[in-house]
Amino acid sequence: MRITDRLRARAPFFSFEFFPPQTDAGIASLLATLAALKPLDPAFVSITYGAGGSTRKRTVEFAQRIKHELGIEVLAHMTCSGASVDELRGIFRELEAGGIENVLALRGDPPKGSDVFVARGGSSSASRSL
Repeated sequence: MRITDRLRARAPFFSFEFFPPQTDAGIASLLATLAALKPLDPAFVSITYGAGGSTRKRTVEFAQRIKHELGIEVLAHMTCSGASVDELRGIFRELEAGGIENVLALRGDPPKGSDVFVARGGSSSASRSL
């Protein structure tokens, strides 16, 4: 379900935001925490995306697990910096295949140590049509 549809049906609402843990034990712990929070009926939970896509795989997997194992709507963060258009398309396909309908696509920051953003493979903004 799209988050916009959920928000039209309820007011006020709240959501939670999480970083995907680095380890399987961390994932298990956070899933248990989310299960404990589920009775609060959040409108959605947001799963962030590490700098430069460092947690890309965990973000996609964790978002899918939350949606399917816990039945909580998910917003997956995406940063487009450091990825080619083809890589981004692949990530969006993974999210779609996993039933994730809500994505917050951001350009992202320049690489660490740089003040200038240089597009890789033609993706200079998150709003570019993929």
